[in-house]
Amino acid sequence: MAVRRVVPNVQSDAAQENREFYGLLGFAEVMNHGWIMTLASPSSPAAQISFMTGDRTAPVAPDMSVEVDDVDAAYAVMRESGAEIVHPLQDEEWGVRRFFVRDPNGRVVNVLGHR
Repeated sequence: MAVRRVVPNVQSDAAQENREFYGLLGFAEVMNHGWIMTLASPSSPAAQISFMTGDRTAPVAPDMSVEVDDVDAAYAVMRESGAEIVHPLQDEEWGVRRFFVRDPNGRVVNVLGHR
């Protein structure tokens, strides 16, 4: 499987302030669902940062997101390795298929693919 992008997820209740601050560094809003907002560099679209108040459909907010080209294969690899699956593989209404896994440092990683 190939990694398409890695996005830090910052817990924040200050979406507008973050949009303005990171806008000064050249980021622009590319997604906003109310509970999560993603900013990206127009010149390098894979350079992104997300701000979230919490995850609307999962029991915990992830620390980072990793988009892969085959999320089902990634899920199988993580399960076979014995890694802790924090949130099971599922399709989300906003067009992604994802699961959460805990890394060796205790961080929660949202592994996703777009449908």
